[in-house]
Amino acid sequence: MKVIVGLGNPGRKYTKTRHNVGFMAIDDLAKSWGEKLKKHTNFRAEYTEVIRDGEKLILLKPLTFMNLSGESVRAVANYYDLDSEDILVVYDDLDLPAGTVKYRKSGGHGGHNGIRSLIDQLGTKQFNRARIGIDRPPEGKAVVDYVLSKFDKREMDAIQDARENVVRACETWVHDDFDRVMNQHN
Repeated sequence: MKVIVGLGNPGRKYTKTRHNVGFMAIDDLAKSWGEKLKKHTNFRAEYTEVIRDGEKLILLKPLTFMNLSGESVRAVANYYDLDSEDILVVYDDLDLPAGTVKYRKSGGHGGHNGIRSLIDQLGTKQFNRARIGIDRPPEGKAVVDYVLSKFDKREMDAIQDARENVVRACETWVHDDFDRVMNQHN
């Protein structure tokens, strides 16, 4: 079993913000697989189980707000007795140009509070990541205001391409190990 987690914040006001690009990618994946996510109280998340080519997958959007995302992921990992290598987390990254996607198997939090929460809750840095670049804020704009703002029109095409890349990478991960994902989709 594998879990694909998109990080973001719940609520309408955050729906199309930069910080919610992980949620957007999970919605794209659910749509491409003909699935709908439903609230799961015990996991404090929107959640669905999917069978793809004989592989059981879970799509997860924690509803704990970004800074507590790890609590939801830990609940799922504990319930299903998952290894951290069976988790893929999709999230926004300020250090990558808008629309760039980078995959890796481990690492630090890089200042991202959602990833910090996952590392704390899982007790490891060893989980797969899909980092979607959102670029740095313009000079004079606070990071928190920037990540909680919506993409502008010039960024939308690049972000849509990045989300499509994540969907293709997840399809690859169904059949192969994460090394193949990194080799094909980075």
